Amino acid sequence: IWAELLGVERVGRHDNFFELGGHSLLAVQLLGRTLAIGLKFSAADLFQAPILKELASKIHFQRRPSVPEVISVQATGSQPPLFFVPTGSGDCSYVLSLMEEMDVDCPIYALPWPPFKEVCPPTLEGIAAEVILAIRESQPRGPYRFAGYSSGAILAYAIAQHLLSLDETVSFIALIDVALPANPSSISPTQMVREVLLNSFESLDDERFEVLELFAGQSSIAQLLEKAQQIGAMPLDRDLHNDVMMYEKTVQFQRALDLYKVPSLPVEIHQFYANGPLLSRRARPRRNSMSPEASSPMRGWDRVLSEAAIHTIPVPGDHMTMMDVPENRRVLARQLSTALNRSLTTKASNRFR
Repeated sequence: IWAELLGVERVGRHDNFFELGGHSLLAVQLLGRTLAIGLKFSAADLFQAPILKELASKIHFQRRPSVPEVISVQATGSQPPLFFVPTGSGDCSYVLSLMEEMDVDCPIYALPWPPFKEVCPPTLEGIAAEVILAIRESQPRGPYRFAGYSSGAILAYAIAQHLLSLDETVSFIALIDVALPANPSSISPTQMVREVLLNSFESLDDERFEVLELFAGQSSIAQLLEKAQQIGAMPLDRDLHNDVMMYEKTVQFQRALDLYKVPSLPVEIHQFYANGPLLSRRARPRRNSMSPEASSPMRGWDRVLSEAAIHTIPVPGDHMTMMDVPENRRVLARQLSTALNRSLTTKASNRFR
């Protein structure tokens, strides 16, 4: 698995995962691939023992799960677990970097997207119901605690909705910079994902970026990726199959988001909002940064919840740099840890009143 993920012919027992080119996204893929064949370890194990021989001693064998299993990021703790939801592109690699800066005494898990064929056509309620099967493998009963970044945080809210309908307790919800638009989007899910893909190439020189920008308006996602590969924006030997599949699932998830009617729930949320404007490198504002909801600390959630139920916490940076820049991510991690620990203290004091 290491050889395939890292693109090397041979891996020795004394090799270091990160020195061979490993990073957070590959670490998440490694955890997912090993779980699928019954080998279990946490992301913390990988960071503490990145040498293959040392990591092997930390692996536990288990039966292959019947449902997609949560990824263990931090395996132990005395408090209820915290479940992180993947972003709107199915990526939960952000959790690994965030976990390193957090100060919490609880297990931390990253949730997988279910196979969308199980909930076809996918709705957010259907996706939430499938994900809950994986959650309950790790924590059969509440109180449950969730956090999500970007549009994936709305899935965290849908999961809470489903658990509350089952008479479970949801004691903590952290939404990391996710706006709740007042009106349906005027562009299709495919167009939105195509724009996200185009924005990922903004580090290109102007000439090549303009080629992609012109091509994007008349191409499918697969064709846009192939064009990016042809002009040198992506390695020629890269297999685009997984990229195409990921973006196609992102379109399906975005379609489910568009159909979701966000209800008012008897919960409190913590909105960690980026306090800087989101501009592209070419100084053109992105679509979701132009709406009133995107500039409000409450990000539009005051339309479904009372202001008293929304705790807003500013984080330096914009939507991307609040997570990508280490200094900003450190602030986010500490603020998230404080809110999580404070929620336990508050509930404990309420019980003794």
